[in-house]
Amino acid sequence: MAAAANAGCYLGVDLSTQQMKAMAIDNNLNVIHETNVKFDEDLPEFRTQGGAHVHDDKLTVTTPVLLWVKALDILLERMKTSNFDFSKLKSLSGTGQQHGSVYWKEGANQTLNNMSSDHSLYQILESSFAVKDSPIWMDSSTTAECQQLEKSVGGPQKLADITGSRAYERFTGNQVAKINKKNPEDYKKTERISLVSSFVASLFLGDYAAIDYSDGSGMNLMDIHAHEWSQQCLDACASGLKEKLGAPLPSHTILGSVSPYYVKRFGFNSECKVIAFTGDNPASLAGMRLHQGDIAVSLGTSDTAFLWIQDPKPTLEGHVFCNPVDSSAYMALICFKNGSLTREKVRDESASRSWDEFAKALKTTCPGNNGNLGFYFDVMEITPAVVGIHRFNAKNCRVSEFPKDVEVRAVIEGQMMAKRAYAEKLGFKVLKGTRVLATGGASSNPDILKVLADVFNAPVYTIDTANSACLGCAYRAKHGLQAASGQSFADAVKMAPAPKLAVNPTCEIDKMLPNLLSFSGNFCIVSEKDMELEKQTELEKNTKTLR
Repeated sequence: MAAAANAGCYLGVDLSTQQMKAMAIDNNLNVIHETNVKFDEDLPEFRTQGGAHVHDDKLTVTTPVLLWVKALDILLERMKTSNFDFSKLKSLSGTGQQHGSVYWKEGANQTLNNMSSDHSLYQILESSFAVKDSPIWMDSSTTAECQQLEKSVGGPQKLADITGSRAYERFTGNQVAKINKKNPEDYKKTERISLVSSFVASLFLGDYAAIDYSDGSGMNLMDIHAHEWSQQCLDACASGLKEKLGAPLPSHTILGSVSPYYVKRFGFNSECKVIAFTGDNPASLAGMRLHQGDIAVSLGTSDTAFLWIQDPKPTLEGHVFCNPVDSSAYMALICFKNGSLTREKVRDESASRSWDEFAKALKTTCPGNNGNLGFYFDVMEITPAVVGIHRFNAKNCRVSEFPKDVEVRAVIEGQMMAKRAYAEKLGFKVLKGTRVLATGGASSNPDILKVLADVFNAPVYTIDTANSACLGCAYRAKHGLQAASGQSFADAVKMAPAPKLAVNPTCEIDKMLPNLLSFSGNFCIVSEKDMELEKQTELEKNTKTLR
């Protein structure tokens, strides 16, 4: 690549589960370079599958931290070989898979401060980690630690009120608690604990990088309202944890200039700034360029909703994080396990396995489905924790089946209503300028998008989210240089390609759906209580049997 082609550019780096990617943009936000390193393929010596090691208990999931170090060596060498001109970089930022953690050994910061450009990062940092295998987001081995954390602060809702989420096994605080309990010597030898995001930032900075507010929200440790560590949560996980974490900082913070190591070894500009790195979900919000009042809905194997909110109301479902592009705002994330596979099952059973027939059914039934409503959970749902198919007629009475065309509309409206109901529970409000940004496989289906628009009473746009987290960090790298002067993220990325309008809502829909939306929300709450009651009854039966 010629130097002129990337004059004044910005770099985003993404350390995801299966690969490390880099994406550079020019001053006009055009992508001018992309490179990746696939862990299983390019680093076979670490013997990962899908970028991770699943341990014998099937609960513990880790990745060798040195795999990530070596991946950055390879990534930068590939960029250099392709003639990418590092001297033109004004700033860089990045993202890492959320919740994962890295444990730097005593003396590691001194090593970072004095890296010799004659050696690879792998050679320099080979002995710098107290824990060789980093726990990652796929780990679910910390149930006991989660229970202890919730108990110590007064219950799951209290923890959610403080940190934005109830205790989850993958969240960092519970992983730290497990290491402190089961491997106390490793914890004692740890000088600094980084998230995956701040770990990669530390490599570029040549110094320990601060955890940013947004990624720090996914640890069950940070008070998301005060933007500081909750001492109550820290004490419940491990002693001396505050010092090992360092103070969190706003996500747009300029951490410093890139380490001299990169100037000498790769030709970086010595003035290239390192902007705080963040988690992959917050970075995706930046890549999708959400505004206040927007919601992004990913319609895939599982469905995910990203929300921009001002007044968060944490619940036991979903997650509230500090907003990565506006420190005064928040974002929320809600996951729904029953997505495209559930839609396809109804298509197969009620529309002759044809999307065309599925579309006809949606067109021949009216919005609101004449009061018929269905919830379809083929597998145990995350939000709410319910399984099974639940159909209700216009009188809110349970029924065993619907006509096929009603069934088709019921599954789509039920899914979309659940998204709105849970979004509003977390503090989301449909505003006059609200946009729904649709992504994922089903976003190419205009009839499904029509239902989405009707339920949210807002226009639906489609966006290309390929590599959205990496692109979002390239955008954040540019914005970070201008944030100190008060420029908003939206203004910094206004030249980026606009999303495409797919469909507008039906004008009269707001008259039809309020009662259904209210029932949708009530159903979710009642169903969760029913499930808890069923679990308790089953437990009592099992206890009697054992006796």
